[in-house]
Amino acid sequence: MRKRENKEVSSIQFNRVSSNKLYIQIYDQILSQIQSGAFQIGDRLPTERELCAQFGVSRAPIRQALSALEMKGYIYSRQGEGVYVKNTSTSAESLTEDASFIDSITPEDIVEARMSIEPLIAKFAAQRATDEDVELLRNTIDQMEAETRTGSYVPETDEKLHMGIAKASHNDVFIQFMTVITQAMKQQEMWKFIRDRTVTRPDYRDTNFSEHKGIIHAIENKQADKASKLMSEHMQHLYNRYWKD
Repeated sequence: MRKRENKEVSSIQFNRVSSNKLYIQIYDQILSQIQSGAFQIGDRLPTERELCAQFGVSRAPIRQALSALEMKGYIYSRQGEGVYVKNTSTSAESLTEDASFIDSITPEDIVEARMSIEPLIAKFAAQRATDEDVELLRNTIDQMEAETRTGSYVPETDEKLHMGIAKASHNDVFIQFMTVITQAMKQQEMWKFIRDRTVTRPDYRDTNFSEHKGIIHAIENKQADKASKLMSEHMQHLYNRYWKD
């Protein structure tokens, strides 16, 4: 694709954003500039650092907005080079008009909720898991290991494992929480897009399995504090993979 000098576009200024769902506002502003002709096909967008400074936000919502623009076909990324405009018009409109992106839950909502609650679920699972619970968790982690060895990441297996941990807690509220989270992950188009770009990578896939195996081992051995700590680390790594790496 044709590249232009960035002299003309470097003077483009974006407005700072505030309130929740920042990435939607950022998406809409960048999209507006693309559709107005300020950016043309082949142009390179400002760097993430420059966008962070202009919008007055951290890197996470910038990455979410760029991922959404890429998913909708407006931009594409080149490893180590930057992000470029691919199309100036597609069938997509503002994210505020796209229910599959918005609903009432954002991808960051999902990660933040899981970071806060799943370590506690793992702690109770380690304290309360029955022999039957442990056997089911072993079977699922064995399934994940077999899939990882073949170079596959199967979201359903991951979901099954986390749901199994919730069930092992023998707390109906925790089980309901994981049911809601699982449903949200299945319905949120943006979540699935980012997941498929991260956890499916070989380095992340192997690490993802290793982290899960450690959690299950701690639960099996009734190590409540360790299970909670490992789950907390796993959730933090999940956040980093999705929004920071």
